[in-house]
Amino acid sequence: MERLSIADVRAAYERIRAYLPETPLVQHPAFARALGLDAWLKLETAQPTGAFKVRGGINWMAVNAERARLCGVVTASTGNHGQSIAYAATLFGVLAIIYAPRGANPFKVRAMQAMGADVRLEGHDFQASVAAAEQAAQREGRLFISSGDEPLLIAGVATMALEALARRAFDVVIVPVGGGSNAAGTALVVKALSPRTRVIAVCSAQAPAAHDAWQRREHVRYESQSTIAEGLATRESYDLPQSLLAEHLDDFVTVDDREIEEGVRFLIGQGHQLAEPAGAAALACARRLSRTLTGASVLLPVTGSNISLEMLRELLVTKA
Repeated sequence: MERLSIADVRAAYERIRAYLPETPLVQHPAFARALGLDAWLKLETAQPTGAFKVRGGINWMAVNAERARLCGVVTASTGNHGQSIAYAATLFGVLAIIYAPRGANPFKVRAMQAMGADVRLEGHDFQASVAAAEQAAQREGRLFISSGDEPLLIAGVATMALEALARRAFDVVIVPVGGGSNAAGTALVVKALSPRTRVIAVCSAQAPAAHDAWQRREHVRYESQSTIAEGLATRESYDLPQSLLAEHLDDFVTVDDREIEEGVRFLIGQGHQLAEPAGAAALACARRLSRTLTGASVLLPVTGSNISLEMLRELLVTKA
């Protein structure tokens, strides 16, 4: 398993800084007071794709563009990773083919298509789309990009934590986990720059593969998952992120989808920010742990805002 270091993250930052602005790190007083924590939001929703994944896509493409132009790339995604590859592919003149589940978020599908990707809806869930993408890459002679076991993606998304820690110190950082690239990269950066800062990962209790793999220290694959948060909807763990999490992560929490839904509503009502369910998972975890975090300075990345109008309407109606 390839080993990553803070030097890889710094190199990624130098590659992507010409293409992406630094995202805001803000503290909304009413939000912090309502949460009862010294909470800071890293707004990855300000990215051109609405999510943090684009950092990794640009880093990968900056390194591999020359050979990728020759044959094109194939990947699988529920939406945000796919947007990152589609966006980066457009920047570097590369053909991108994205496999997504048949029930994928239509907002994300349209966004990938608008960025020039060939989007193919195959498979009943993310893992099934991965299998279809791998087969297509082999059949068509294209480069396959794993959304999880890819060092350049992890180093790229880790630049989010690099930016945040350059601005201020934190006692705790809470990071959502689907495949685990963001949490792995964040944990690596935090422990390199601020070893005393605790890093807590969070995933949906309805999609616990990453959590269970971290606890057991072994690869996990389940037959199904049922979370509404498509960014967290993985039923198999990824070995490279898990190796980094095993080394650097302090704790791993699962939250119920109902807590994630309430996190979306809380963020709108108290923080005036819009997030998709996966993007509000860190907040859901912070609300769960708020009593134990009293007095701590907490970084909560809001990792994506690509929520469909249908889901947003449903969540808001549920509140009423």
